Order: sequence, then structure tokens, then C-alpha cells
Amino acid sequence: MTIDQTFLPVIIQSGQNAYGVARSFYEAYRIKSLVLEPALKTKGIRTLLLGGARGIATQNSQIIDFQYVDRLDEPDYFVQALIDVAKQFKNKKLILLVGDCYYAELIITNKQTLQQYFILPYIDEDLMKRIRTKEEFYKCCDLYNIKYPKTVVVTKEHAISDVPFDYPMIIKPSNSVEYTSCSFPEKKKVFLAKNEEEKQQIIRSIYRSTYKDSLILQEFIPGDDSYIRVLDVYVGKDKRVKLMCLGNKLLEDPSPQNIGTSLAIMTDFDEQLMDNIRYFLEDIGYVGYANIDMKLDVRDGKYKIFEMNLRSGASSYYVTASGHNLMQYVADDYIFNASQELTYVQTKHLWSLIPKSVLFKGLKNEKLKIEAKRLIKQGKYSNALYFKEDMNVKRWSKLKLYNFYLNLKYKKYYK
Repeated sequence: MTIDQTFLPVIIQSGQNAYGVARSFYEAYRIKSLVLEPALKTKGIRTLLLGGARGIATQNSQIIDFQYVDRLDEPDYFVQALIDVAKQFKNKKLILLVGDCYYAELIITNKQTLQQYFILPYIDEDLMKRIRTKEEFYKCCDLYNIKYPKTVVVTKEHAISDVPFDYPMIIKPSNSVEYTSCSFPEKKKVFLAKNEEEKQQIIRSIYRSTYKDSLILQEFIPGDDSYIRVLDVYVGKDKRVKLMCLGNKLLEDPSPQNIGTSLAIMTDFDEQLMDNIRYFLEDIGYVGYANIDMKLDVRDGKYKIFEMNLRSGASSYYVTASGHNLMQYVADDYIFNASQELTYVQTKHLWSLIPKSVLFKGLKNEKLKIEAKRLIKQGKYSNALYFKEDMNVKRWSKLKLYNFYLNLKYKKYYK
């Protein structure tokens, strides 16, 4: 493999997030990225659940180099697997990026060793322990007066019958990383319980699996997908926020295993919200990328935070598409030591993974539908996977099949 450039982005996992990251680097610097995926022969639970095969998003691409890596998904071998990769590129500065919180936590836990080989735009382990689970994160939110839905924490040993809010209610794991590694027939990323019987059944099902950490019982914030917001942030190595971009989700993946995954986003802007989150991140000493999910509660006009991921969002290319290259910030910060001023993105742009016909069929908010059509007409529209400079017959064919799959899945699960 030959990569002719002074630095190399190394991206773990080969989904659409990896392609968005690689495309951002290519657009900024005309360089290729290296995408890593656990080798197919690996039989660890992470490979089975997250996939040990190369994702369609990065197949037949000319802006990406790809490697399967033995035992990359196994905690005991993770560090050595990455060191072996790093030794292939001794004369390159390597920026290590991930598309999954599992790998982000492995990097943070092993930061002292890995930083000898890679540039690591991540927080330290002490801070991670304060915010890694939803339970701990909400404690921090209380200290900074950041709103989140009414919440009750349940453990396997101390179940609870009464909660201070009505049905329907959300049930989800506090520890998303641990939950990803467990398996049971009824598993969903997030559950919606409509009554006491369903609540008890969901809790029993989860705790029959290998998941042992806390569960979050949470009030359901009314409204469809269009009330959900995502905030992507880059915090410089000086622990100052450099870029914030707010996205208004139009549609999410409705399938049980991928609930919450964005299918379409329109950029939004709320200065007060951004100020509040910026103060919080800078005060706790955050570094690197953060991705925060929330929902606008029309009952009081407040945003209610769901969670914070210690990485860029899966759909974070929407930031780059808006005219503010999210990956350029980390390279300019760590590679070129460039001065960076605080930017709140206000540019309007529409990002989508699904065909336009599916988007407008699923989008019920007429005001947003009109605005989305206007942005498309003005050329302020993008699909991260369709990049003219990286298109060939094989890639085009597979992306068309991927669109067909998304269409079928949306029809199956959309209500």
C-alpha cells in the first residue's frame, strides 16, 4: 500500500461515518484515509454485532485505503493491533479516529501507550469515567443546569415499580458500550413501554442477557423525528471549543437495532443552546469531538439532552457539507498548529442518506418539507456517499442497491 502524504487519518470501522470522515479529509487536503475493520476470521462478540465485513459505504472507493486487522475488536489485543498498523507508516503522523463509542473508550483507556504512535484527539480516562454512562452524564448535567428528560435509574438488584411520570416511557441502557456487547431475542437500541406490564417485561428481558449495568427509565418527550436535534462539536487541544453545528433531524432509522441513527438532517441554529453546551464542555476540560443528542420539548420550549458520545456523530458529514469541514479542524489543530476561532455554523444545508422520494414520504412536518425542497432547488443538498470525484460503475451500482435496501427497511418499520 502506498500513501503519499505527510499525515494519515486512520479510521476504525467502515460504515457511512468512516466515508464521511474520509471524504472530509480528501476535500480539505486531497489525501487518502486508511480505514480499519476487524478481520473476518475474528469470532469475538464485537465482530458479530458490529460487523467484520467492509461496509458498502467505503467499498470501491478511491479516496480510501482499507485493511482488515486481526483481533482489532478484542480489548486484550486492541493496542498491539494498532501498534502493528502504526509501524507500517513510521514516517507519517497518524490521526486516530473512530465511528463507535466502544473503540473511543478503548483508545481513552489505553491513551498513554497509543499516544506514542498516534495523535489522539480524546479526553483522558478520569473525565471519561465522569460522563461515559448516561447516569453519570446526567449528574454532570445537574451541576450545569442542562435539561434532560425526567429520569429514574434501575439496577438489576433494585427494580422499581413507581415512576414520577406517565406512560409511554423510554427504557434504555445507561452503559451503551456494555449493552452493544450483549444479545437477546427482543433486543432493541431503545424501548418504548406503553404500560406497567410492558415495562416489567422489557426490564426482565434485558437483565436475562449479559447486560448488568443500570437501566434508564425516562419520560417520553412528545413529537416525531423532526423535534430531535444533534449537536456536533470540535474542542481544540487548548480545551476551547472551535466549532459547533446544530442539526435538525428530519428522519431517523426506524428499525429496532438502529433507532436514533440519522437518515436526514437539516442544519439549524440556537445561540443560547450552543453557549450553554460550550461553557459545559470547556469547564469540564473536554478535548476532541463530541456528539450530543437531544429533543425539543414543545411543552416548555426547552431542549432535553439524551446523551453525549465521545466522538464525532455517525452523520457528522452534514457539518462539512454545510461549508465547515469538521475534519479540517483536527488536522489544522494537531498537524499544522493553526490558529482557530470559535465558529457557530449558521449556513443552511440539507444532508440525507435516503432517496428524496423516501424523505418526503416520511417527513410529516410541512414547514420543514417546504424548506428542504427549497434547499434542494438551491443546490444546498448532499448525500455524503455520492461524491462525484469518487464515483465508478461498481460503486454507483452498490450505492443504488444500498438505497433500495434503505427504502425497503423504511417501508417495513415506518409507522
